[in-house]
Amino acid sequence: MTDRASTMQAVLGGRVVPVVVLEELDTAVPVAAALAAGGLPVAEITFRTAIAAEAIGRVADGTDVVVGAGTVVRPEQVDEAVDAGARFIVTPGLSLRVIERCRELDVLVIPGVTTATEVIAAVDQGLELLKLFPAEAAGGVALLRALRGPFPDVRFVPTGGISAANAASYLALPSVAAVGGSWMVTPELIAAGDFAGITHLAREAASIAAEAQR
Repeated sequence: MTDRASTMQAVLGGRVVPVVVLEELDTAVPVAAALAAGGLPVAEITFRTAIAAEAIGRVADGTDVVVGAGTVVRPEQVDEAVDAGARFIVTPGLSLRVIERCRELDVLVIPGVTTATEVIAAVDQGLELLKLFPAEAAGGVALLRALRGPFPDVRFVPTGGISAANAASYLALPSVAAVGGSWMVTPELIAAGDFAGITHLAREAASIAAEAQR
């Protein structure tokens, strides 16, 4: 199994990908550990804050969590993330330059798409695991059902508006490999240092995913 394949297996294993926005470096390892304790040993740390790369490095060095970088929009961010220890890259939209850089570095990339045209462009790049973003705003479950017909081999990680209340409806779809969400790692929980609360919500999310597979 290639490194990209093993990373994909690890990222999708729990069928929930926590999307983490960190404002303070000292919270990186405790948040990742709390997610792992709840059964979700994966974290997509977004490049929405200046400390993202260093936070990725701390999680990569200090835990067994499979850590990746999210909200990546430029090739140079790919280099920054991978140098820090990111094992996968997630983008909010379809950037051919980012995809190409990930290919050059042999790192898993999950690019964002919203339309059938973007799905075709991604498939043309040889990609069949895509992030649907923003999932709820773009059409949610109904859109995924519609895309299933023309793209039966494409798998999606819908992200944006996913919560404990609607995750199961997404995970029940055959085209959904996993869902991405931040409801178990809200800014309020992180700021309060409520790592037990993160673990509790991560465990609940893992249970929702497990039930959806039955």
